[in-house]
This record gives sequence, structure tokens and C-alpha cells, in this order.
Amino acid sequence: MNSEKLALLLTREMPYGKYKGRKLAELPGHYLGWFAREGFPAGELGALIALMYEIDHNNLRALLDPLRANQRQR
Repeated sequence: MNSEKLALLLTREMPYGKYKGRKLAELPGHYLGWFAREGFPAGELGALIALMYEIDHNNLRALLDPLRANQRQR
């Protein structure tokens, strides 16, 4: 897994929709599942949402905790 992409999940915001302005890492599982069923957006945003979906679906959100801790220390 690419740590740079994981870090982007903590900084990139959802640009539209019900969860506009929320960090991708904070999107709820049901919303990520909706994208998985309906289709992910094109480009980097879609790839990041797909990555977050896989993390959430496999109950691996804790993988992001060390990166969160690093961001708080900066």
C-alpha cells in the first residue's frame, strides 16, 4: 500500500454531495458502499474513494491512525 495515497485520504476533502467538505478518511461506510455499487468517480478522486472503500470494507481504518498521529505532531 502506498503511504502517500493513505496520507491523501486524511487531507483530501470530498468536493461535492452530501458529505462535501468532509475528509475522505471520514466518509461513512454506507456512502463508500454506495460508490462501490454505483461506480467510483473518474480520476484520482475515484481511486482514493475506492481505496477508502477497501480499507473500510476490510475493517482496516486503524491503519490510518499512525498517519493521523503524525499529522497532529506537525
